[in-house]
Amino acid sequence: MLPHWARPTWVEVDLGAIAHNLKLIREKVGPRRSIMAVVKADAYGHGARPVARAALQAGADWLGVAFPEEGAHLRDGGIEAPILVLGPTLPQQVSMVVERDLALSVSGMDLALALDAEGRKRGLTARVHVKVDTGMGRLGVPAAQAVAFLKELRALHNLRVEGLYTHLATADDPDPGFALEQLAGFMRVESEAREMGIHVPFRHVANSAGLIALDDGRMELVRPGIILYGCLPRRQMNIQLPLRPALTWKTRVAFLRDLETGQSVSYGRAFVASRAMRVAVLPVGYGDGLPRSLSNRGQVLVKGRRAPIVGAVCMDITMVDVTGIRGVEAGEEVVLIGSQGSQRIPVEEMADLAGTISYEILCGVGKRVPRLYTGGPGQSLAEPAQPGGAGV
Repeated sequence: MLPHWARPTWVEVDLGAIAHNLKLIREKVGPRRSIMAVVKADAYGHGARPVARAALQAGADWLGVAFPEEGAHLRDGGIEAPILVLGPTLPQQVSMVVERDLALSVSGMDLALALDAEGRKRGLTARVHVKVDTGMGRLGVPAAQAVAFLKELRALHNLRVEGLYTHLATADDPDPGFALEQLAGFMRVESEAREMGIHVPFRHVANSAGLIALDDGRMELVRPGIILYGCLPRRQMNIQLPLRPALTWKTRVAFLRDLETGQSVSYGRAFVASRAMRVAVLPVGYGDGLPRSLSNRGQVLVKGRRAPIVGAVCMDITMVDVTGIRGVEAGEEVVLIGSQGSQRIPVEEMADLAGTISYEILCGVGKRVPRLYTGGPGQSLAEPAQPGGAGV
């Protein structure tokens, strides 16, 4: 339970679900492939350190983060597993990378030179994974230049090329055509590199959608992200994995108000009562990550029944119609994402109504929303603390 001082809007993270999903991924990819649990963006809003520990305990081999500071946060929490920084890194950040023993994605020579110089200064060998752009159009060495780049890296004696990878743009699309083109382009680069005597221990292509949809994309390493948290890359994706959502978002009724016909609710009089109504006031709003686009659209669960949001979602407060739900009292538990009774609101439903994707909803749950961890070695409450994240 939340302590008495905690705000009555919270997220429950089931670490048992994280472990369950990781084990399903292991069954899918087999025992010989390494699994990188992607815990960037504070583990998609779930809390990087608790999720990382749960994933590693369940059999993950690597952790993936977006930025060096995310990797440093894990290291400062006592996590010693291999960590790869997947996102863009500036040359001035390489000191943190080498000091914390992080593997780094490189897409150009400026960063490689800075990393090599830092390694030489410290008497250490820095680990890099070369990213190849096969069609994502963001980071990565263009595929046509990748082998030449790998050859150049041979001259940098304080670097060790540990991995070669690419990122799929459309692996969740029903039409696999472009993903297969990307995979073929990557394999051409890898084959040419081998012919030049360049061998890397880890090749990786498969993200969540890729490891589900592309058998040939499962190489020495796979990078599950969203499916680790029990969500699908795309809601309509047909997969046979019985994933368990790890996150439930809850609040409580703070106040009840009776409205007469013609009375309005919230800013701009966005909702006007067409009949006598009872409205529950919830202490949660867009300041916590509840999308304002759910105004007059979204729903929550109260006493196991759906209650529609009425009026504009405010920064700190949201109102819902509980007219037809008997016995609602102040302090009543309300579910924003998750199950109550026989009803369930999955994060994908909230995302669809908000006109976005589940990733954004999960990552957007605010820093002031405490996370309560269950399903691990006991319950624990983690206050938000990671810079730019939503939990510890």
